[in-house]
Amino acid sequence: MDPEEFRRAGYAVVDWITDYWATLGQRPVTTQDPPGTVVAALPDAPPPEGEPVAAVLADLDRLVLPHLTHWQHPSFFGYFPANTSGPSVLGDLVSAGLGVQGMLWSTSPAATELETVLLDWLADLLGLPERFRSTGTGGGVIQDSASSATLVATLAALHRASRGRWRSTGLDRRYRAYTSTEGHSSIEKAARIAGLGSDGVRTVEVNPRTRALDPAALRAAIRADLAAGEVPAIVVATIGTTSTTAVDPLPEIGAICAEYGVWLHVDAAYAGSAAICPELRWTHAGLEYADSYCFDPHKWLLTGFDCDAFWVADAGELVEALTVLPEYLRNTASETGAVIDYRDWQVPLGRRFRALKLWFVLRWYGAEGLRAHVRSGVALAGGFADRVRADDRFEVVAPHPFALVCFRLVAGDEASAELLARVNGTGRVLLTHTRVAGRYTLRLAVGSPQTRPEHVDEAWHLLARTATEVLADLPAPA
Repeated sequence: MDPEEFRRAGYAVVDWITDYWATLGQRPVTTQDPPGTVVAALPDAPPPEGEPVAAVLADLDRLVLPHLTHWQHPSFFGYFPANTSGPSVLGDLVSAGLGVQGMLWSTSPAATELETVLLDWLADLLGLPERFRSTGTGGGVIQDSASSATLVATLAALHRASRGRWRSTGLDRRYRAYTSTEGHSSIEKAARIAGLGSDGVRTVEVNPRTRALDPAALRAAIRADLAAGEVPAIVVATIGTTSTTAVDPLPEIGAICAEYGVWLHVDAAYAGSAAICPELRWTHAGLEYADSYCFDPHKWLLTGFDCDAFWVADAGELVEALTVLPEYLRNTASETGAVIDYRDWQVPLGRRFRALKLWFVLRWYGAEGLRAHVRSGVALAGGFADRVRADDRFEVVAPHPFALVCFRLVAGDEASAELLARVNGTGRVLLTHTRVAGRYTLRLAVGSPQTRPEHVDEAWHLLARTATEVLADLPAPA
């Protein structure tokens, strides 16, 4: 593909994406076709000769689009959003076109330095403690996801707890990680990868009303492990749990971690974006105790996947835990100690120029544009929750400080599960479910940049009408 061919093909692809976005609301949110549909429609082998881009785009229309779950759809309410936007797509396109590898400062100086500055910008926008800025001992880096950020934090915490022995000799004692029963599954996965095993994770009970970690239970778990000769290494607190967006009490948790010398990592993957709005920054009270913190701009900040922003208070500890320096990576700039080599801040060696899409987004929307997007989601979710509360057939089952509402039919689990199945089966909306205190619960998460009040209204009217049908079909009481 020569430059002129690329130009023509690029115009065609951008036009195709533009048309897709323009017609997205007219499509079903997700396919109702059975597994294997796309496999059956694809040829058994690649083409022997090259084909024009027009043929590929035609097959996108024929084979791919009808069988997607459309995460950017205005009626996608299923999971936390995986936002993208025009500026983000353009930034990714530039990154792909440049094709640079930013593992070392010397391999792409601008890629490293732009990322460093952007993470400081974000820290300012979220009001993070000064200790996370690159101008001091800390700093930020873009990981692929909050799962990777949790793994990296766990490795750094083990390095500290073992006084460096973990790096050279492995784990010679039983180390422990702590999180609430509502903590993300990536915490257990990080513990497994780090060598702790699933048994190395202590799940701490939550407050039954708020669903947030109980500090007294955390203290009791740490004391019990210490008495048994085990080593508390890391506590993972959550701002915005996946099931209900509960906010763990960081001031109390942080004080316990400081008392016992335990690394505190704060996972704000979804809800961290909310802190761009000053009125929602209360969630960060106590963050000054944290050794590391992360959130995902790719969830609610209009930046396409993958883009997790991860900060540490002491970058030296992280680098000590992760650096491996073969001869072929040695270079003059690194040896001066005056540059950042982000390969030492992550598990992989190589890294894409992810900062470009974030730069495009921040430049295009500005702080006020991003705040408007977050506030819109919070307001739409709040209005939906009001509709639920006003209907005595339903109940809201958890606080909703952000843009997720957890609710269910008072009639019980079977009725709530049937309601979800019927509503999702229409293809007009997509919701998901969780369990809160053991009870089947529906989740409606607002986040698509295309979602407007009329889409939330339609979701409610569909739920209300379908609830009437579901309840009418229930067997009469004996």
